[in-house]
Amino acid sequence: MKSLLFFAPLFRPHARRLALALLLSLVTLAAGTALLGVSGWFLTATALTALGVSFNLFAPSSMVRGFSFIRILSRYFEKLVGHNATLTLLSDLRRWLFGALFPRLPLADRSLRHGDLVTRMSADIDALDTIFLIAIGPFLAALVLGGALTAVLFFLLPGAAWIYLGAIATSVLLIPTILARTTRTLGRDAVEAAASLRGHVLDAIAGHDDLIAFGQAGFVAARFNAASKTLARLRNRQGLATSIAAAAVQIVTAIALLAIVVIGLNAVQAGIIGGPVFAGIVFAALGSFEATAVIVRSIGKLGAALASAERLHQIATAPIAITDPARPVPFPATGAIAFEAVTFSYPNAEPVLSDLSLTAAPGEHIAISGPSGAGKSSLLHLLLRLYDPQAGAIRISGIDIRDIAQADLHAHIALLSQQSPVFLDTVRNNLLIARPDATDAELYAALRNARLETTIRALPHGLDTILGETGTTLSAGQARRLCLARTLLAPAPIVLLDEPTAGLDRETELALLADFPNALAGRTVLLATHALLPENTRFRRLALTDRTLREADQPQ
Repeated sequence: MKSLLFFAPLFRPHARRLALALLLSLVTLAAGTALLGVSGWFLTATALTALGVSFNLFAPSSMVRGFSFIRILSRYFEKLVGHNATLTLLSDLRRWLFGALFPRLPLADRSLRHGDLVTRMSADIDALDTIFLIAIGPFLAALVLGGALTAVLFFLLPGAAWIYLGAIATSVLLIPTILARTTRTLGRDAVEAAASLRGHVLDAIAGHDDLIAFGQAGFVAARFNAASKTLARLRNRQGLATSIAAAAVQIVTAIALLAIVVIGLNAVQAGIIGGPVFAGIVFAALGSFEATAVIVRSIGKLGAALASAERLHQIATAPIAITDPARPVPFPATGAIAFEAVTFSYPNAEPVLSDLSLTAAPGEHIAISGPSGAGKSSLLHLLLRLYDPQAGAIRISGIDIRDIAQADLHAHIALLSQQSPVFLDTVRNNLLIARPDATDAELYAALRNARLETTIRALPHGLDTILGETGTTLSAGQARRLCLARTLLAPAPIVLLDEPTAGLDRETELALLADFPNALAGRTVLLATHALLPENTRFRRLALTDRTLREADQPQ
């Protein structure tokens, strides 16, 4: 429950709408209970007075119609207000989690799978609607309505009041508590199994080509089937527990109604209450148990909701990977980049870089080559301060980058990598990520420098053409050039290029490499690549081997 209380500050902006939804839920249940009670009293009174010859039909019939309309309207607005409040709250939770997660990237726990992150951003937050929308409203409404009917019974049928009170307390409190305890572990295991299943799906999609090439599709399918069976087994057990609890509530309801009927008949025979009143009490008691079925279904999902809340709390309170200085200094207007005896390793791993030194003059273009895993990407990530080195320092114009605010640092350094994404959006919005206030003329200038202007102008809607998922509307080379145009558009004096030509054919690769010097003129550029650079390139060549840099012996 502590994890749920952690989210309490996020509820406050929605408190009025949630309270209104709760009030409407109470009105709906009260109107339904009153409708059954009045209908029972009306029909019985009509039957006992010779089909209504001497009975005033107008007052009770208007009450039946009134309660019917109240129930219909309150039910409609309860759903409208409740769902709107809950969906808005869940949207705010996603936005909050996204904001809480960003400063914590990269996560210290590198074992956390991509599929698990997706699950926490989507399914785990969705699971919380069980608490906010379904469980709390009916639970409180059942308590209020049950208390009111208990008071009526103490006044009219004292002998049945205690039995009814015990039954409603058992249905609303005891059985749901037992169910919650029973399904707590099942819910947690089911959430973990669902996250694992999503992880298997995303891993299989990302690694589809390799799995087919190495003949491992059958193994992955078997693993997926095993995970599916595990999740199905856990959810079946949850369903069984919920069904048993629902059956128990029905039995308790039947016992309470039977007791009210027996005691009520004796009271009618003794002349303590009239037959129509007795019928109204029976039907009202039946209606008061309406909320208990919803409560049981909700509590059956409570274990999963609590587990989801714990998972969200865990990731939202994880240590922040990189912290800003207490008193940041401004980013220098210009100056050399210097790596001074930098040593870096990932947690529980061998050093990637060891005693590495590098100096890049303002406006200089440097190409860093080396085999995969040599540490080229890590070197660039250190300059972006996605990680901090264990030893040494990285300076710009003599200022340690750890003394600069991260937002200021990132505003002055642009990155183009082999994984730079093309989003499912328009060309314009893909470019405006780099500079939201850019004009069309500036967008086309960036596209021209990336040699993509003609292609974009030929699209059906130009800059407003919607690109497919991961840029499938464009070829691989065009998508890479769009990312280059976005990088060029960024007003950053330092540009990092991380394997920007990976996956391209040699002709496209050479064309893109040939464009870099002119397109990036005047900016300091660090290019990490395994590609063979054109002989006439203006890049200074360095080789990264044995965790440190040296001048390349010959053109790459």
